[in-house]
Amino acid sequence: MPINVPESLPARPILERENVFLMETDRATSQDIRPLRILILNLMPDKERTETQLLRLLSNSPLQVSVDFIYTETYEAKNVQKSHLEKFYQTFSEIKDQRYDGLIITGAPVEHFEFEEVDYWEELATIIDWSKTHVTSTLSICWGAQAVLYHQYGITKSMRDQKISGIFSHDLINPTHKLVRGLNDHFYAPHSRYTDTDYASVKENEQLSILDASEKAGPLLIASNDEKNVMITGHIEYDADTLAREYQRDLAKGLNIQMPSNYFPDNDQNNSPKNIWRSQAYLIFSNWLNYFVYQETPFQW
Repeated sequence: MPINVPESLPARPILERENVFLMETDRATSQDIRPLRILILNLMPDKERTETQLLRLLSNSPLQVSVDFIYTETYEAKNVQKSHLEKFYQTFSEIKDQRYDGLIITGAPVEHFEFEEVDYWEELATIIDWSKTHVTSTLSICWGAQAVLYHQYGITKSMRDQKISGIFSHDLINPTHKLVRGLNDHFYAPHSRYTDTDYASVKENEQLSILDASEKAGPLLIASNDEKNVMITGHIEYDADTLAREYQRDLAKGLNIQMPSNYFPDNDQNNSPKNIWRSQAYLIFSNWLNYFVYQETPFQW
């Protein structure tokens, strides 16, 4: 089934070239089916690229999906044209009286700050609280996942000595969980962050379940037992070249940064990296949409 995407959204022609099943609003509203309403809080600097990555993963499902984007009112994005935000985004105050089947909170490059030091922290905390009564299930990514773990479960993060960047192996430890149905026992995922969640506290929390293990990266997938929250500590939405672009960006800034691990073929930057996590990413998003959203959300709010 298709995803409903605005006709002029920059992500649309990219997805069309990839043969992603898209649908216009007129056709979507004429079908005798209620689409899932997904809200995306996009905190990433390159908003247009993140839109494409997330819409791609949301599209591979038998469910019809309708997406709204919001951005923070308390922080003005510097890496996106204001006209793009005005055309395709809303603010929380504009949608707070609505209900959504799912909410996605992206990562953000603010790991060096304590949560309360982030310019839009109070607004984000308000959105997380709002989601408890207005959203069926929330999926959060990287720093977004850390923010949800901190605000809702009191679990802290800590700075790493060196940024973790690269592709890391994971092993399922809870293979019967609905989120990982169909996932290989051993799989790979991209990580890109300067901080680690206090995983010992996650393990001790009776409201949460850790679904996999990785010696170098820590678990990728954490789910609340009430299925209201899915936390992804890495970036399974990334394109094959995203870590390379981040690496070159950090080098240009003069940062003392290591080459992404297990990423460039033969560990040579001149070799184009391969996407070896795509199938896992599609499956995790599809399972979240089906088991955590579609199977649980009311037909009418």
